[in-house]
This record gives sequence, C-alpha cells and structure tokens, in this order.
Amino acid sequence: MTMDMLFDLPAMPAQPALPGLSTTSDLVTAAEEQQLIAKIDATALAPFRFQGWTGKRLTSSFGWHYDFDRGRLEPGVPFPDWLIPIRDRAAAFAGIAAADLVQALLIRYDPGAGIGWHRDRPAFGQVLGISLGAPAAMRFRRRAGAKFSRVTVPLAPRGAYHLSGMARDDWEHSIAAMEETRWSITLRSLRTAAGDAR
Repeated sequence: MTMDMLFDLPAMPAQPALPGLSTTSDLVTAAEEQQLIAKIDATALAPFRFQGWTGKRLTSSFGWHYDFDRGRLEPGVPFPDWLIPIRDRAAAFAGIAAADLVQALLIRYDPGAGIGWHRDRPAFGQVLGISLGAPAAMRFRRRAGAKFSRVTVPLAPRGAYHLSGMARDDWEHSIAAMEETRWSITLRSLRTAAGDAR
C-alpha cells in the first residue's frame, strides 16, 4: 500500500472516553455563549442547598425541581422561551427527542465553586450538559475492588456532553473547584415507569 493510498482511507471515529459518554466542542457560537451567560445571570440564581448544607455554586431549575432537603422530585416552573432552542439543539446532538428533556438546571460556578462526587438522582434518565465560560475538567470514577478506576474528560467552552448507559449509571462524576467563572446548562430526561432512561 502506497502513502497516497493511506491518505485516502476514511478517518476512524474517536472512541468515547467511557461507554455512554459523547461530547462535542462546538454546540453554540461565541456570540450565543455570551447571550446564554447573560440569560443565566438574569435568572433568580440561589446557592445550592443539600439537606441543610449550602454550596458555593448558584443554581436555578425549570420543568422539574429536585428538593434535596425533602428528597423528592417536584414540578417546577416551565422552561423560559429562550431555553427551548438550546434544549432542542442539545437533543439533536444526543439523538433523543427534545420533548424528553423535561428538566433544566442552570448553574454558575464562581471561583472556588465545584461539585463533588455524585451520580444524578435515579429519577432522572439521560443527562446533557452545556459548558459556558471557563474550561473545566469532568472527572469520572468507578470502584474497582479497593481502588477506583478514573477518567478525566475536558469540557470546552461552548461544548456539550451526553451521559447515558454506563457513563450515566455506573460512574460517579465531579468538577474540581473552578479558578475562573463557569456557567452550565444541564438538561435531563425522566426515567420511564419501567426504569429505563429516556
């Protein structure tokens, strides 16, 4: 086989870092990023609360709200109009129906704010995240005997990730405390009555 023939071979798709994880680096444009940041900042953001503890990150939710103090999922306020087009674009990236994404969580991570190791609540199915502002690294871990298997995935500004299957259910994830401000939009489906992620 000649060198010319090698260059004619189709490129192999990149393997995901974890089964069930897909990413893109360019879901929104730079101009759209600034508009989304302004919309998030104009929302009634409040410190994250968990069983009486108050976190550093600021949040606001739409569609459904998980009350960590009561430990239950509750109906929330509808999605604002400006959030619908970005929800639809994220759904197209993930290959799922936009109508399935029924919960949105807006988050601002100011310097010093992060999120500890966790899995999203079992009531939620598939999880999509859109990163805005400073770049971040999403860390994954899964217990392997007495230790953990670990994977780190960069989150580029204006990019997105989709968690389903093993990446959603078998691995915990976290984001270290930020040095610069980052905003995110997390979109989630609900699980079906049979327990499948939608």
